Amino acid sequence: MFKHILVPTDGSPLSDQALDRAIALGRSMGARLTILNATAEAPFPVTNFGEDGHYDPEKSRRFASEAATHGQRILDAALARAREAGIDAESVLESSETPHRVIIHTAERRGCDLICMASHGRRGINALLLGSETNKVLTHCTIPVLVCR
Repeated sequence: MFKHILVPTDGSPLSDQALDRAIALGRSMGARLTILNATAEAPFPVTNFGEDGHYDPEKSRRFASEAATHGQRILDAALARAREAGIDAESVLESSETPHRVIIHTAERRGCDLICMASHGRRGINALLLGSETNKVLTHCTIPVLVCR
């Protein structure tokens, strides 16, 4: 039924569970996986001022570099798990202010026919304030989405 599954991951335990489910689903259907990590992009959640109060123009660049390194480590671990299970998989590292758009765009551009992703299950004020990337994907995407909790 599904031949190409996109699995967005942030390296959290819930994302790891979604990856496990996508691996199992992929194995049962003979599907391949694309594993995606969307790192933070400007505006950075840090200021360019150091602890001493002086302006440090390199601080944003260092943050972006560290975020990309962290994202690549998450992808490398996820890719190893998929390949260890015998699944054909590739990884994609993107940076964006809007992860849900990157998820949808990546799924469309790579011809994925299913998105398998975690939901942190935020409700009430937390959902309102923090938002839900999963909910945004569900709202804006025409590709089927399997939500794992």
